[in-house]
Amino acid sequence: MLIKSFPAGPWQTNCYVIAPGPNSECLIIDPGRKAAAGIKELLKEHNLRPIAAMLTHGHIDHMWSIFPIANGYGIPAFVHGSDRYLINDPTQAMSIETQNSLISMMDSDDVFAEPDDLREIADNMTLELAGFDIKIRHAPGHTQGSVLFDFQHDRPQVFTGDVLFAGAIGRTDLPGGSPAQMDESLRDVVLKLDDAAMVYPGHGPASDMETERKTNQYLLRVASGQSAV
Repeated sequence: MLIKSFPAGPWQTNCYVIAPGPNSECLIIDPGRKAAAGIKELLKEHNLRPIAAMLTHGHIDHMWSIFPIANGYGIPAFVHGSDRYLINDPTQAMSIETQNSLISMMDSDDVFAEPDDLREIADNMTLELAGFDIKIRHAPGHTQGSVLFDFQHDRPQVFTGDVLFAGAIGRTDLPGGSPAQMDESLRDVVLKLDDAAMVYPGHGPASDMETERKTNQYLLRVASGQSAV
């Protein structure tokens, strides 16, 4: 399994390109701001052909380039139905500070609109793409439509977006966030992942569930019956 990533844009959002191996079909997860060049470089380096773009959630730092990537390669884009509205208007889940700086950050060719082929995903759905079986695990709290992409591999490979980081969890104070839902998602979704599962978050380094279960203070609080935040 080939997993390549790079930090995109001012938020250093991890954009992932996943494939069975070189010279094959691939998937793109979370194309953030100015991600197109990095994606193109990885596709060329490993001779990959993208067949889908996937969003762990609808925040602007994860979906900034979804329109040009999906339409440019002529591929479908996948997002949970509860975050679909953010594709057209990402300001609805932004802080006031980010809203105020958005205009100055945008280039003349930036577009926030649904790609031509936008498909909704939901909890417990399985996607069969690029030779992978990908289980969708709905995990609201950071946003209403946050999901984990659980690649059913020899060793599970789970792309957690901003639900779970190495040693931390996503914030819940933006519009659409919910501390109570985050607690529920951590307890009923994240903590039920296999210890062997690799964790690929939306920001920062990868980890594994055994490490997170033992050392992540937020998970430890939830496991003991407390609130994570």
